[in-house]
Amino acid sequence: MIGSLWTRLRPTALMVSLGLCFFLSISTPGFAQDPPAEAAAPAETPAPAETPAAEDTAPTEVTYTIPDAAEISYSIDSLFLFISAVLVIFMQAGFSLVEVGLNSAKNAVNILFKNAIDFCIGIILFYFIGYALMYPGGDFAGKYFGYAQPDFSGEVSVDDIKAGFADGGLRKLHPQADFLFQAAFAATAATIVSGAVAGRMKFTGYLIYTVFLTGLVYPIVGFWKWGGGWLAVMGFHDFAGSAVVHACGGFAGLAGAIMLGPRIGRYTSEGKSVPILGHNLAFASLGVFILLIGWYGFNPGSQLAFSGVGNVAAVCKIAVNTTLAACAGGFVGMVASWIVFKKPDLTMCLNGILAGLVAITANCDCVTNVQSLLIGAIGGVLVLLAIILLDKLKIDDPVGAFPVHGVCGIWGCVAAGVFGGKDLVTQIIGSVSIAAFAFVSMIIVFGILKAINLLRVSRQEEIEGLDVHEHGMPCYATDSSY
Repeated sequence: MIGSLWTRLRPTALMVSLGLCFFLSISTPGFAQDPPAEAAAPAETPAPAETPAAEDTAPTEVTYTIPDAAEISYSIDSLFLFISAVLVIFMQAGFSLVEVGLNSAKNAVNILFKNAIDFCIGIILFYFIGYALMYPGGDFAGKYFGYAQPDFSGEVSVDDIKAGFADGGLRKLHPQADFLFQAAFAATAATIVSGAVAGRMKFTGYLIYTVFLTGLVYPIVGFWKWGGGWLAVMGFHDFAGSAVVHACGGFAGLAGAIMLGPRIGRYTSEGKSVPILGHNLAFASLGVFILLIGWYGFNPGSQLAFSGVGNVAAVCKIAVNTTLAACAGGFVGMVASWIVFKKPDLTMCLNGILAGLVAITANCDCVTNVQSLLIGAIGGVLVLLAIILLDKLKIDDPVGAFPVHGVCGIWGCVAAGVFGGKDLVTQIIGSVSIAAFAFVSMIIVFGILKAINLLRVSRQEEIEGLDVHEHGMPCYATDSSY
């Protein structure tokens, strides 16, 4: 029995012994066999060095300057404008994806390149020329043209900020943030045309077109309304640019599509329409949602202020109106395409969303939520009707740039008169004037490009794709080594 008990307790005893040894090894400075160490002589402690007596000085007082309400509002408004500008710039990515997805894969690089370079050229030209044409100052109020180069690097003083609040006029904004916001709009107007001329326009010709639109045409129509020109004095209402930005770009795109002619294979010799399908509707869908997100900088950002109860209410209302119009346009676009084509068409739904966004842009500040639904819904119908009309006229617009931006841009300004309480005659005059100026100006530009053989690529280049012939690179590598 004892042996059996020891067998059971032996592991426990072994563990206790090992634990005891470990404890002794870390708690005892030496072992029993070590000779006792001699007591060490006490070390001499050096005398403490004399330290100079501390001067009786008071601690430095840290002071902070607390900004007043005007300065805080200025900071909030400038930050709001900066974030809105970034959202509008992000729309370039949306346009790129929509246009690439709705066109052939062999032209993807060309489309991406055009969307990138018109942004680069547009921003630079707007900095040196466009802004001065668009905002020349009060000396040119009520006129058709003006020019005065601003100082973007000028300092904003506290007195400037307070004066902007005191006179009840437009609040003072940081000039750098203001330029960035306005330049983003200019780039948007330019890139609208890219989709209308896709698949057949020479890259060099597109660069020349971009120079004229962003450096001359868009700044002039922008001055008419937002720079204090003749349309502003007349009372024309275009809150965020249904006509100034979208109709301007849409009618410029129509001019390009007419002068270029349809893509090879788009219509038979008998005139029958043959759709050229886009190669990636996933890209197109993602692009539309990116544009929707960017529109929250486009429309709410055009309030130009966020501080104060009134501005917060206006911005939130504008954002909701923008959302409702987009959703109504997409839904009605789907229903209308289902009725006409007997199948729900994704591209018509996507263009319906964009149509609702463009239509609400001019009037988002002056209509109710319910009215925004009606405006977007009508935009969804108009975009389908305009696409069908272009097809009947054999005008090839691969992405529907003119139906979305041109037609619905005009509708947005007219809707401000129908639903928003603005003078309807003035709204029609302003819309037609902007559209006509953009169309005629760009017909002349595209006509000159055609005359000097800088407009359309050759038949072989168009059939084989602009990516390889214009840029020497495919968008999608077919070699398995990539």
